[in-house]
Amino acid sequence: MLLCLTANHRNASFDILEKLSVGAPLAAGTLVSGTDYVTGAVVLATCNRFEAYLDVADPLTSTDSAAVDATVAAMSEASGVDADELRDSVSVLTGDAVVAHLFSVSSGLESVVIGEGEISGQVRRALEQARAAGTTSTGLEQLFQRASTTSRAVKSTTAVGTAGRSLVRLALELASSRVTDWSKARVLMIGTGSYAGASHAALRDRGADDITVFSPSGRATKFALSRGIHPTTDLPAAIRAADVIVCCTIVEGHILTPELLADATRTLVIDLGLPRNVDPAVVALEGVELLDLETISLHAPLDELNATTEARTVVGQAAAKFTAAEAEQALAPAVVALRRHIFDLLDSEIDRARRRGDSSQQTEAALRHLASVFLHTPSVRARDLARSGDAREFTDGLTALFGIERPVEARIVGRGVAAVERRGTA
Repeated sequence: MLLCLTANHRNASFDILEKLSVGAPLAAGTLVSGTDYVTGAVVLATCNRFEAYLDVADPLTSTDSAAVDATVAAMSEASGVDADELRDSVSVLTGDAVVAHLFSVSSGLESVVIGEGEISGQVRRALEQARAAGTTSTGLEQLFQRASTTSRAVKSTTAVGTAGRSLVRLALELASSRVTDWSKARVLMIGTGSYAGASHAALRDRGADDITVFSPSGRATKFALSRGIHPTTDLPAAIRAADVIVCCTIVEGHILTPELLADATRTLVIDLGLPRNVDPAVVALEGVELLDLETISLHAPLDELNATTEARTVVGQAAAKFTAAEAEQALAPAVVALRRHIFDLLDSEIDRARRRGDSSQQTEAALRHLASVFLHTPSVRARDLARSGDAREFTDGLTALFGIERPVEARIVGRGVAAVERRGTA
């Protein structure tokens, strides 16, 4: 059964998201190894989003299940966010809703900026990290791989990728009200990760040419050489020389403090980091202006209606197809159990006929054909019921008519809630 706890820029403060982005990914191992019912976990923590995707081996009857409580407790302990505050900040999704949500997230439809390109890579890396940590499961592997496929389909078949703008580009667009000529601006970039690469490309597109990079991890020279910009190891001097500072690292703690910026004059600081790279107290300094993620999110553009509608249609169709295929696969053990039951009865009758001296191969072939004809309609009905979310009707019918209990690990998916059933006696 799929379960997702999600918090984003719409329902959680940036303070909570900041703490979760640091500590929550470490809690996945605790959930998988420390509980009997969480069989897999993938945690996605980005600059404006926290998601915990779980494969849970017990049925959910409400959002107050043991799995939800355990997840909140583990994430709270790992991140330092109060458990009650965290519980109030997350939305809980189950079953089919998890599939649709992840596909939408991976396609950039739930981001601060609709259609942003960074999120699909972050989703892939979340799965890779879960693999490395040994916390993923077969169900989550299939779900995340299909999410990546859906994201590519959205980008190739709709205009949402070009209609939406990346977080970095939106930040620079907002900054352009202060920087009238980027070609004359002295820019300091702090960070050399994926956001730094996107920031450099966006700065170049804006016409910025005088760019210096500082790396808290000491990788500025390598980053600078590959891009034709200037590396520095003297952060205070680089700050004093800069007109614009773009911070985009995942280093914990504030890189820029009021003390470091005390001598800055007419400096625009763009903080794209989460955790925050810049101490919010710098706004009290004369001549320093701060543009952070919270401010940027308030200016995110309205959805480009046509492109977004098309993208959501693609996502909805992909989610429905995935759910239907999963439902059919989940019901397969029940169909196999019915076929085994019928053919076991048939074999028993054929053996008894042989003992009476009736060994006609034509009769045996006719009986086996009859059994196959008899099983055709139930097999088709099983597929149709699975696709419509009524698979339980099929398994209940097997029990009522033939005494066949639900096979082991048959997933019965129905109307947004999945449950794992255990083997009974035939």
